[in-house]
Amino acid sequence: MTEGIEAAAKPATITAAVLIIGDEILSGRTKDRNGGYIAEYLTAIGIDLREVRVVPDVEDEIVDAVNALRARYTYVFTTGGIGPTHDDITADAIARAFGVSIDEDPRAIAMLLEYIRPEDMNAARRRMARIPAGARLVVNPISKAPGFWIGNVIVMAGIPAIMQVMLDNVAPQLATGVPMMSRTVRAACREGDVAADLATIAANHGTVSIGSYPFMENGQYGTHLVLRSRDAQALEAAHNEVIALAARMTLAAG
Repeated sequence: MTEGIEAAAKPATITAAVLIIGDEILSGRTKDRNGGYIAEYLTAIGIDLREVRVVPDVEDEIVDAVNALRARYTYVFTTGGIGPTHDDITADAIARAFGVSIDEDPRAIAMLLEYIRPEDMNAARRRMARIPAGARLVVNPISKAPGFWIGNVIVMAGIPAIMQVMLDNVAPQLATGVPMMSRTVRAACREGDVAADLATIAANHGTVSIGSYPFMENGQYGTHLVLRSRDAQALEAAHNEVIALAARMTLAAG
């Protein structure tokens, strides 16, 4: 798979992992904003995000993580480590993971020259044009420094605004499954008050996953009951039962 995955009929499930690369994330200096954004984005287009990992700027660890994730999921999205500094080693690690060479790519140089004056194209900035052999470029309309796509691994910038436009660029080329639908019911009770009934509803609707998420508002406990399924009919039936359950809890609390 180098040109996206194509299928005559939509498969039920397309999976993905996100690999966040950077010492600054692990140290807490930078708060990750990419993982959650990618999760929501992929869910909306019918791709299940199954795993998120964070690794340091250590080549061996990046290589090991990439190889493990690309063998397990349809797509792997990486963020971070493709800038101009010495610790931006993602491109080298990806090339090593795939066993290919890496060098300056004339296409990437041309893109950078749309943003950088030729006299300012120093060795550090040229590092952003080093692309593993055989990879496609991922367009970056903001600062022009491209990401790339090799095999089922899509390599993007760590800066959220740039990552987001790169994701927009690749999204039309991604295989997608049947979108996951969701419903949320607000219940005026504690999580433990509905646990047994939720287990029964979940058992009766095997294609629907049900989660409970407690909250407190104005000193009162409550629980958000979230239902998710690709089966619209089953989701609607389970949703109606959960609505009835929440109503009973409200009456009991009153």
